[in-house]
Amino acid sequence: MRLSLHVNGTTRAVEAEPRDTLADTLRDGAALTALHLGCEGGSCGACTVLLDGEPVRSCIVLAVTVEGREVRTLEGLAGDSVTEALKRAFHEEHALQCGYCTPGMLVTARDILRRFPGPDEAMIRRELAGQICRCTGYMGIVAAIRRVGEALQETSGAGA
Repeated sequence: MRLSLHVNGTTRAVEAEPRDTLADTLRDGAALTALHLGCEGGSCGACTVLLDGEPVRSCIVLAVTVEGREVRTLEGLAGDSVTEALKRAFHEEHALQCGYCTPGMLVTARDILRRFPGPDEAMIRRELAGQICRCTGYMGIVAAIRRVGEALQETSGAGA
């Protein structure tokens, strides 16, 4: 069947079966490959995208259910100031190794900072509970998110 998906600010016509996941449809039908497929059961978070502004595991969302809704992948967050700051901080804090989890981590980290300006380590770790990284041990990831959160607090405090 033909679906009309609103992805990263543009409407895309894609072919999908009723049983196809959003992850497969975005990767195969729309050539958006930043999201990765890990567990394909919603546990690892590698496929996290924003659906109407909220993070979801695209591997457990059926593509047919998102017609008329806004989907943003990591590609669609290019140029977003928080995402760009997170990318720099992930690099500087050595928060990535193999990079497989990184797209989902970045989407989730941006959401954490959107909801909780200046989160502490415990909150970041709690919020990352659904994101699995098998390489880093999370220390660099947490440090990167804290760094950006602190910078955002300083910036917002400076204008107040």
